[in-house]
Amino acid sequence: MSSTAITHDPSAAGLSAGLMLLLATGAGLAAATLYYSQPMLGILGTQFQATPGDIGLVPTLTQLGYALGIWLLAPLGDRYDRRRIILCKGAALTLALLAAASAPTLAVLMLASLAIGLSATLAQDIVPATAALAQSAHRGKMVGMVMTGLLLGILLSRVVSGFVAEQFGWRSMFVAAAISIALLNVAVWFRLPRFVPSTQLSYGALLGSLWTLLRRYSALRRAALAQGLMSVGFSAFWSTLAVMLHAAPFHMGSSAIGAFGLAGAAGALAAPLAGRMADRKGPEQVTRLGAVLLTMAFVAMACGPDQLWLLVVGAVVFDLGTQATLVAHQAIIYSLDSQARSRLNAVLFVGMFTGMSSGAYLGSLVLARFGWQGVCVLAALSGVAALLVRMWPTRLQGK
Repeated sequence: MSSTAITHDPSAAGLSAGLMLLLATGAGLAAATLYYSQPMLGILGTQFQATPGDIGLVPTLTQLGYALGIWLLAPLGDRYDRRRIILCKGAALTLALLAAASAPTLAVLMLASLAIGLSATLAQDIVPATAALAQSAHRGKMVGMVMTGLLLGILLSRVVSGFVAEQFGWRSMFVAAAISIALLNVAVWFRLPRFVPSTQLSYGALLGSLWTLLRRYSALRRAALAQGLMSVGFSAFWSTLAVMLHAAPFHMGSSAIGAFGLAGAAGALAAPLAGRMADRKGPEQVTRLGAVLLTMAFVAMACGPDQLWLLVVGAVVFDLGTQATLVAHQAIIYSLDSQARSRLNAVLFVGMFTGMSSGAYLGSLVLARFGWQGVCVLAALSGVAALLVRMWPTRLQGK
């Protein structure tokens, strides 16, 4: 077991190729657990004889749990050894996934989904750990590589869960996910170095400092708000896609629905490119470009709601825009205060997953009342709102 400690110069330790692979894989496996249920919602609705609104609470509670976990748990990375936190959350996530696999009722599955969201925040301990280990000149690139792993985990999870659920049953998917996280914990135990805390604040003061950071940095407020707004559209699409494709006129099974994750994965590959662009030219242009791409993709899908090819192309484009914007926002906030990266990351991702949770809930409501075209309009409006936030003059907001 490694006993290396990250001390006053975190960039000195650097990142080996093997450690980078572990961090990217770990972020992807953890984040994937948030989305395994989405392609299975049609199957789960039939299993538990639930309405679309009720079954939509499964992904909603997972996203809500993630937002709460980031707010209440992610700041601990500045106060305690991040390695220990990752290991504890990995054990909790394994148990939560096993609880979902054995859920006898929809209510139990909902509780397990909330627990999965809370403990899957270990992904958000891995990202600032990467920023601490990376050299400052390459931080955007290194974070972008780990975010590629995280985002591929999110998007490919739909492909995997759709196939596994159709071939082996939905419970098997949660069991397989639990095994993957248990194996990740073993690798972390042996490979990840220890981290020296950057603050000695009490837990209460640590949480209170989130508001201090939010008040102090207008760049953080803009990043959290803009990413949260874009996440409304992102989540509205992915949380309702399975229900829409399961019904007429497509009548698709979970494997075919999950395959849409491949389209989104193509967009996620832009994360390292966005990180390099942010390092060279500054991240502001990347955030605006991402919002424009998301808006254009959903406007096009709203104009052709029954065109399957347009859904595929749109998924590539809006995922590219969302992920590029996220990497650029991380480049912005990590430069604000090197001693508070876990807390800065927590504020950004609370905004993001509050938007995710809201998008999952609003998407199911809009789908039931206005159909798939209404979901696309909702998502396009979220992109317009995010673009307005990024274009709002900085001088009018204060420093």
